[in-house]
Amino acid sequence: MELFSASYLLPVSSPPVAGGAIAVANGRIVAVGALDELRKSFNAPVHDFPGCAIVPGLVNAHTHLELTHFPSWKLRKDIDYSPRTYVDWIIQVIKIRRALTPQELQLSVGEGIRICLEAGTTAVGEILSDPSLLPLYAETPLSGRICFEAIGQDPATYAPLTKKLHGLLASFPVNRVSPALSPHAPHTLSADFHREISRLAEEFKIPRLLHLAESAEEVKFYFDSTGRIAELLYPQVRWEQFVPAPRRTTPTAWLEELGVLNDRLSAVHCVHLTPNDAEILQRHGVRVVLCPRSNDKLDVGKAPHYLFKKLGLILALGTDSLASNDSLSLWDEMRYILNNSADVFEPAEVFRMATLGSASALHLEKAIGSLEQGKCADFVVVRLPGVVRAADIYPAIVHAGELVSVYPGGQELVSLT
Repeated sequence: MELFSASYLLPVSSPPVAGGAIAVANGRIVAVGALDELRKSFNAPVHDFPGCAIVPGLVNAHTHLELTHFPSWKLRKDIDYSPRTYVDWIIQVIKIRRALTPQELQLSVGEGIRICLEAGTTAVGEILSDPSLLPLYAETPLSGRICFEAIGQDPATYAPLTKKLHGLLASFPVNRVSPALSPHAPHTLSADFHREISRLAEEFKIPRLLHLAESAEEVKFYFDSTGRIAELLYPQVRWEQFVPAPRRTTPTAWLEELGVLNDRLSAVHCVHLTPNDAEILQRHGVRVVLCPRSNDKLDVGKAPHYLFKKLGLILALGTDSLASNDSLSLWDEMRYILNNSADVFEPAEVFRMATLGSASALHLEKAIGSLEQGKCADFVVVRLPGVVRAADIYPAIVHAGELVSVYPGGQELVSLT
């Protein structure tokens, strides 16, 4: 048993506690409250952090750590150019990904894990395209979800993939990470494959994460089956025969028609949603994972934040990958969204997105994302910029806090460099 105290404790699920502390044993939070009260109940050593705040470990709801070394791969693979559109960027990713060796991917994942942990991220929603990399995640202090990616239009391809995914889920090792599925996007799976992945998720009672309405090109494709997805992306992966007849709908409405929307699904990006689309997601209890810096870098637009907030959607934050972002830091993500949506969100709301909101998007809110009795002892210590009033604690932490130490599972992180 150990006590950890600071000038402030931010449980997130409840108001900040001045002079607060948590009691930790065997990687779990035993109690939360004022230090004086916890000392009366527990005879345990105290680790005190004056001038600091103890907050939950950050939860990055959407990552592709396989692509951490993407910036250097572009140069070494001689595929370094500036894509003009979202589809051009996707094709660039495909070309680079095809040229990688297993060792290159392993090193990239390892670096991504290190960067996340040292930035105070203790859990991720990781999209995994190569199951052979799974042991790399199991050997780290990171928790969260490993989301096995599914892509396919041809039944000859996705039928054996479904069988493989079933085997992976049935034999998934029990550790700090849990399994999930990631049907990549509406336009990269056939209708039958979407239904099959949804059925598989229900069988194993696990969530799904889906890229949705990330670009205007996706919306155009779903309306009239034309544009760069039909003309460039489908031929790149030999799907010419699977270009559908014009649907005259949106990706979101199409998914609802398939019957695959439910409260176990989290939709990532959601930049190009109509008000009706957003209401569809709200009606089915779908969570939304925002990746604002990635959207800006790919120049695909800005998600309708005010609409999502008005509808009461559960919002989360993700960085996406270093193929479409400049860092894997959720601190950078929080500051960016506040600087660009200050008229919509308060610092406390954005901090909740990066913790409890993201935990909810991964359907792990009962285990991580806030400092509560019985939850995992994933927390970080942040130095405050001088004396801070309780009313100013969230803006002080987000805008000017300095990360001091990281405790995944209650154990102080030793630098992995």
